[in-house]
Amino acid sequence: KVTVKKGYPINKTDAEWKEELSEMAYYVLRRAGTERAFTGKLNKIYDPGTYVCAACNIPLYASENKYDSRSGWPSFDRGFDKNLEYDVDYKLGYARTELKCNNCGGHLGHMFMDGPRKTTGERHCINSAALNFIPSNE
Repeated sequence: KVTVKKGYPINKTDAEWKEELSEMAYYVLRRAGTERAFTGKLNKIYDPGTYVCAACNIPLYASENKYDSRSGWPSFDRGFDKNLEYDVDYKLGYARTELKCNNCGGHLGHMFMDGPRKTTGERHCINSAALNFIPSNE
C-alpha cells in the first residue's frame, strides 16, 4: 500500500526542525536516518499507552500492537493508518515500504511483511528517536 502525500499540515523550515528536535530525532525524522539497533529508548517498553510522533505528537501506534521482533527496534503489527504515510524507498537499491508521519512528513522507519502471522503479518520497524511514549495513566 502506497499513500504518498506532497504537502503536510505541519510544515516547518529545516532550521526550525533542527532547533526543536534532538540531534538524533532530527537525523531520523528529517534526514531519514536510522538509529543503531538495540540503542533506542523505547525498544523494550511494553507498558500500556500510545506512541506519538516525536516531531508533532500525532498518535501513531498503540502499545497493544507492539511486539518483540528481536530486530533491535520497536516493532508494531499495525499503526493508526490515517496518521501514517506509506511511501517507497529505493535507498538500498531495492524497493522498501517507508513509513512516514502523515501530519509532518517525518521518517519513522520501514514496513516489512515478516511480522506476526496470527495478526497482520506486518512489522512496522520504527526508530525510537521518531517516537514519544505517552503512558495510559497520563
